[in-house]
Amino acid sequence: MSAVLLCSTPVYGHVTPLLAVARHLSENGHRVRFLSGAKYRDAIEATGAEFLQLPADADYDDSDMDAAFPERVGLKGPAGIRYDISAIFLRPALSQLAAVEAALSAEPTDAVLVEPMFMGTLGLIRVEREARPAVISLGIIPLGLSSPDTAPYGLGIAPMRGPVGRLRNSMLRFLAQNVIFGGVQKEAEQLILEATGEPLQGFFMNGQESADAIVQFSVPGFEYPRANLPSHVRFVGPLSRTVPSSGELPEWWGELDGSKPMVHVSQGTVANRDYSQLIAPAIAGLAGEDVLVVVSTGGRPVETLPSPLPANVRVASYLPHDKLLPLTDVFVSNGGYGGVHYALEHGVPLVVAGKTEDKAEVTARVGWSGAGVNLATNAPKPEQVRRAVRRVLANDRFRAASARIGAEIAASSGLRGLEEVVVHFSAIGAASSPEVRSG
Repeated sequence: MSAVLLCSTPVYGHVTPLLAVARHLSENGHRVRFLSGAKYRDAIEATGAEFLQLPADADYDDSDMDAAFPERVGLKGPAGIRYDISAIFLRPALSQLAAVEAALSAEPTDAVLVEPMFMGTLGLIRVEREARPAVISLGIIPLGLSSPDTAPYGLGIAPMRGPVGRLRNSMLRFLAQNVIFGGVQKEAEQLILEATGEPLQGFFMNGQESADAIVQFSVPGFEYPRANLPSHVRFVGPLSRTVPSSGELPEWWGELDGSKPMVHVSQGTVANRDYSQLIAPAIAGLAGEDVLVVVSTGGRPVETLPSPLPANVRVASYLPHDKLLPLTDVFVSNGGYGGVHYALEHGVPLVVAGKTEDKAEVTARVGWSGAGVNLATNAPKPEQVRRAVRRVLANDRFRAASARIGAEIAASSGLRGLEEVVVHFSAIGAASSPEVRSG
């Protein structure tokens, strides 16, 4: 069996997917240690993994990021993105690296499994392979590898074919690395120099490229094609394939009988404090439509929704997606990577509206893949949602595209594929990479 160290920034959307990884590996007899924030100790230990706590200066309470990082309040657009990358993810890198090194010194470890925004392993990857465990990047967000075939990660710009597209991508890459994120790049260079004594090679956001393997929790049909895709990338399908849900269904569940189209609306379980971003405009935009609108508040009390609700709206705090999505005709989402994949797994077409964090890249892929309509905004107008839902309902090509990706997901290996990569590195114990495979 293998001994692994999982590493995650103390942010819900980053920790939660890795809990499934920790549980799978623990249940299959592997030794698992999990380095993250104190807030997640109980959830981590419930997987069977040993909890390791990040140093205090690399830990924070992600339930209110504005309170944890007050300087970010009021920042929008590129300024907000730059601040978040710098303060939330980059500045803790030295303390993260120290914690990783301490964990590796404490006991033998075959592989370090890290989500892409855990910057502490930027220093570890620079150590000669023979002197460290394998570093495996876990793709819980869209694949961020640079390529002449794609625009820089984070801009939410879909590919453009041909020489013109490559020229556009090259210009955008220069702009992103030297202007938009130029200051953050210099900060990263100083941190890596301090940590390793050597200069950082390349753009700091491309650190994933140096990992010994990249296990992407998606399928090729939902990822941009790259002629230069490295051989150590393996697509294993999403982590959304979870244990069937349990619990009571809402009293109105019987109305989901297919007599009229059903539109599911959700802002996820984290970015749902402000209903005006998506839930409220979706409710308003679909109020007069001949559809049943099913809203999940992501854990918030249903009384927090704007009232009175239109007659065609049904609400619940939580809804079992494994039971709901097979009955759904359109999923209106803010573009969370896991939620979008869950819809695709069930062949459900989407209407997406999200531009923050990795959501700009997720929503761009929804539009590019043909599986739905990308509204390309954080706050759509009611009429935008209404037109998009009408368009998806009227055109079967959206459902066909989603079903095509869903078939890829059904054929993918899931966490078993990740485990195979881990076991591979445990067996060889030195520099080598499993060839890219899908499923």
